[in-house]
Amino acid sequence: MEFNLADLFEAAVDAFAEREYLVAGGERRTYAEMEARANQLAHHLAANGIGQGDHVGIYAYNRVEWVETAWAVFKLRAIWININYRYVEDELRYLFANANLKALVHQREFSLQVAALLPELPGIGHVLVIDDGTDHPDPTPSAVRYEDALTGESTVRDFGPRSGDDLYVLYTGGTTGLPKGVVWRHRDVFYALGGGTDPTTNVRVERPEEMVEKGRNGFPLTHLPIAPLMHGATQWSVMSQSFIGSKVVLVDKFDPAATWRLVGAERVNTVMVTGDAMAKPLVEVLDEPGHGFDLSSLLAVVSSAALFSAPVKDEFFRHLPNLFITDAIGSSESGNNGMTVISAGQSAMKSGPTVSILGGTVVFDDDLQLVKPGSGTIGKIARYGDIPLGYYNDPVKTAEVFMEVDGVRYVMPGDFATVEHDGSVTLLGRGSVVINSGGEKIFPEEVESAVRSHPHVLDAIVVGAPDERWGQTVAAIIAPRPGRSPSLESIQDHCRSSIAGYKLPRRLFTVETIQRSPSGKPDYRWADGIVLGGDAAPDAG
Repeated sequence: MEFNLADLFEAAVDAFAEREYLVAGGERRTYAEMEARANQLAHHLAANGIGQGDHVGIYAYNRVEWVETAWAVFKLRAIWININYRYVEDELRYLFANANLKALVHQREFSLQVAALLPELPGIGHVLVIDDGTDHPDPTPSAVRYEDALTGESTVRDFGPRSGDDLYVLYTGGTTGLPKGVVWRHRDVFYALGGGTDPTTNVRVERPEEMVEKGRNGFPLTHLPIAPLMHGATQWSVMSQSFIGSKVVLVDKFDPAATWRLVGAERVNTVMVTGDAMAKPLVEVLDEPGHGFDLSSLLAVVSSAALFSAPVKDEFFRHLPNLFITDAIGSSESGNNGMTVISAGQSAMKSGPTVSILGGTVVFDDDLQLVKPGSGTIGKIARYGDIPLGYYNDPVKTAEVFMEVDGVRYVMPGDFATVEHDGSVTLLGRGSVVINSGGEKIFPEEVESAVRSHPHVLDAIVVGAPDERWGQTVAAIIAPRPGRSPSLESIQDHCRSSIAGYKLPRRLFTVETIQRSPSGKPDYRWADGIVLGGDAAPDAG
């Protein structure tokens, strides 16, 4: 057995065959059922030319077929490619071509988009269509229905040996720029994201068999990651929990009330959110009188990949005082850099989460020297050890982000941070969206946290606006609560107690809805368009 993701899953199947593994869209799979269907699909793909190193796109919402496809692909030592279902034609064209897809699995709802692109992409030789109740025609006459592909195929696991050096690719769009494929070895990504390193002790798994042993020795929990499977955090919730025999529940599209009902119905123990964008509507629906949600099974709320502000955490503790909240920092390029566990009364307004870092994580200053604890120096988070090989088909970006310092190879995606006196790290934000106002660096996440805590603000994004005197000034785009219209002065007065005066918003724009990615990350490109002359009406200048 290797530190290979398919090997780890198959070991869990052998140990926990009859345990329930996955619940999604009303469908259920035990470990044994998932294994049998993934084996059938793997045999079908192999018969149609898919093998080691080939790229298979997955273009669907959160469905059991998404996960079945993922395991089938890995069983063949091939590589799945996650596709953002919100991408428009030009973005899809770029991703399909950049990723060198050889096969594509998609749900029928997206057949029209696929049909428009296939003539330009002769490398995609095989297409599977997941029926979903829509009536779009097949994108190509040679397309095969997903269930037909499985019919008659063997359920036997008869695949060859694999390696910890097999590849996994995660396409990430981030908050700006075109999507990039982060290339990991299975062994490295297992330690960085898959449960191979204990985030509280930094103890590493020495044998792949240890994951099944953990599952046998611990009480099996039920996890509900809310974000789409095309988002790395949910992929890794599904995979890492499978290695220890846990149950995973998925939602198709996020609805706060429906999510809480699912928590009660499936006896969910942990809910994973991506910051305030999901956490805030979840906690606010708990204020509705007579909601009747059964949350007695809930032990923890886990957040990653986006700002989870102190006021929203405090609201969770008000409703669920025995809850634990875990805040983690990391990226598609670095894996989990660190985390902290918070109980009632411990949250405080900060620019970002303050976490205990994992082994291999450091903070460099501009001269690539380690930032001294308590110095107040702003540096960039870097990681060595279990890191990716680089970006797929992008040597220029790889050279920018992956570097060598004193003979050690690091990844430095661009996240700014400070190091506290005790060695913990406070995340400030991504450098690509930092605002430079008169030479002062202002991190949008810090200002967003303060603005969102205003009682009349439902959601907010902060970006830089051009300014003749200062170069840039702070612009806040808000979605107010129904029936409310907070003024710029009101926002400024509210924020003065939590952020410095030079960080206060100087321009305010009001919109009905803040545009975000499906994972909850702010869409800063959209926000820049609003500030530079988009659809929203400016409230003050």
